[in-house]
Amino acid sequence: MGYFLIKRKHKKQYGEYHQGRYKPANPSKYKGNPTNIIYRSSWELKLFYFLDHHKDVIWWKSEELAIPYRHPLDGKIHRYFVDVICHRRKTDGTFETTMIEVKPAKEVNPPKITKRKSEKTILRETTTYAVNDAKWKAAKSYCEDRGWKFIFFTEKELGV
Repeated sequence: MGYFLIKRKHKKQYGEYHQGRYKPANPSKYKGNPTNIIYRSSWELKLFYFLDHHKDVIWWKSEELAIPYRHPLDGKIHRYFVDVICHRRKTDGTFETTMIEVKPAKEVNPPKITKRKSEKTILRETTTYAVNDAKWKAAKSYCEDRGWKFIFFTEKELGV
């Protein structure tokens, strides 16, 4: 696993996650500072490795773009740092720029309210989804204005 510089395990409330600095094998493909690529999960690390090594990816960047959005709870403008943007050659020879958000599938859809969940859990999940939804709407609008795509990579797309 020599494709990253630092690998750390951090305890989180419900398990472990990986984060660290990614050292690209192809730094010329990275738009931004290739010595400061931070992955915040093993899923992001897997995506970075794929983008770095795939022959059809022309360039990519991570958390290099901030998109303003209105926070649904405080009404203030905040900044959303997109997980990844990549520019690739499609199979038909045309090019496409895609904004990618890496999230578990359960967080991409509105939370399910069940009797088994506490009020605190329901409030946390609903609030998190509302904030994420505001970010994603702003990102989709940004992409539409530029002819880009906005997609999610979940455990299904990442094969985890």
